[in-house]
Amino acid sequence: MTRPTTRPRVPNFSSGPCTKRPGWTLQALQNAALGRSHRSPAGKAKLVEAIELTRTVLRVPADYRIAIVPASDTGAVEMAMWSMLGPKAVEVAAWEAFGSEWVTDALQELKISPIVHETAYGVLPDLSAIDTKHNDVIFTWNGTAAGVRVPNGDWIAADREGVTICDATSAAFAMPLDWAKLDVVTFSWQKVMGGEAAHGMLILSPRAVARIESNTPAWPIPKVFRMAKGGKLIEGIFKGDTINTPSLLAVEDYLDTLRWAQVIGGLDALHARADANAKVVHDWVARTPWIGHLAVDPATYSNTGVCLVITDPDVLAKGDATVAAVAKGIADTLDAEGIAFDIGAYRDAPAGLRIWCGGTVETSDLEALMPWLDWAYAAQKAKLAKAA
Repeated sequence: MTRPTTRPRVPNFSSGPCTKRPGWTLQALQNAALGRSHRSPAGKAKLVEAIELTRTVLRVPADYRIAIVPASDTGAVEMAMWSMLGPKAVEVAAWEAFGSEWVTDALQELKISPIVHETAYGVLPDLSAIDTKHNDVIFTWNGTAAGVRVPNGDWIAADREGVTICDATSAAFAMPLDWAKLDVVTFSWQKVMGGEAAHGMLILSPRAVARIESNTPAWPIPKVFRMAKGGKLIEGIFKGDTINTPSLLAVEDYLDTLRWAQVIGGLDALHARADANAKVVHDWVARTPWIGHLAVDPATYSNTGVCLVITDPDVLAKGDATVAAVAKGIADTLDAEGIAFDIGAYRDAPAGLRIWCGGTVETSDLEALMPWLDWAYAAQKAKLAKAA
C-alpha cells in the first residue's frame, strides 16, 4: 500500500489523559496561583471558579452540589459508595474493566453482596433487568475500555426510591447526561477535557445529600472519603474547601479548557465535535473489511473512546496470539512514525485498537489518521505472509 503523505497535526489519541484542547500552550497556565495556599483567597477563588464553570458548561442543575475531590474519578466514585451505600439493595452494571472495579469494591471491600449485571466487553447488560425503582444502582455511562455506552437514561425510574451512582468520566462533556435520573455523577479532568491527573469531580443531587445525611455506614470511612459530620453534609467541600491539597497548576489547566469550551459554543459544541470525530472512525470502519467495532450494537457505540477489533478472517484463523501481535504491530508502527500515540486497546480488553475522539481532538487529525491505519495494517499483513 502507498505510504500516506498527510500526517495528523497532533498525534495524541490517548484515552486518558486525553490530548490538550486545540492551540494549548504552557502560556495557558501563566495565571495559576502557584506558591499560594489553596485556602488563601486567591487559591480558593480558583477552586470556586472551577466548580462554577463546571456547573455552567455541563448545565448542572442549580440544586446539585459540585466538589473537587482527591484520587481522580476512582476516588469520587468510592467516596459515594463508602458514604451512601447500605440502606438498600445494590445493583451494579459492568461491561468492562472500570465497571468491574465497582463490583470488586462492593463485593470484597464493602461486602454488601450486590446484584451484579456483568457482560463481556462489547455488550451492554440488559438494563431493563435492573430494579431502578427500589434499589441503589452503580454504573458507568460510557465504558472507556470497551467503547460501549448507555444510549440514554430512559431505563432509570423517575420515581426511584434508591440512588443512582454514575461513573461518567469519559462521558461528561461528550454525551448528554440525564441529570434528573442521576444522583451522583463523577468524572476526572484528564478524560474528555484533557486535563492533568489526580483530581476528581463529585456531583450530588439533593436526594444524594439526603442519603448521606441519613445514612450511618457499617464500615469505617477514610478521612478523604468523609462528606458528613454530625449527620450533616460538610458544605465547605462543595464551596472550594477541598479535603486535601489540590494542584493549583492542574486547576488552572482545567479552567483554561472550560473557558475554551465556552468560547467554542459550550456543551452543544463539545458534543458536536465528539460526534463528528467519532463519525470519521465509524465511517472508516464501515468501508474497511479488516476492522470492526468491539461494541456489538451500533446504538451503544461510544463517541469518545472508540474501541476496534481485527476482523480479517485470515488473521483470526491464526489464533489469538497472532491477532494480538498484529494489533500491537499497528500501534507500535504508528507510534514510531509519530503518527498516533497510545492507540492500543486497554490492557484487560480484547486485543485491538482504541482511538480517542473527544472534543479536544480535531476532526482533521482523525481524517489524516485513517489512511495510516490501513497502511500499518497492510505492513503487518505482509509480514505475516512473508513469515508463512
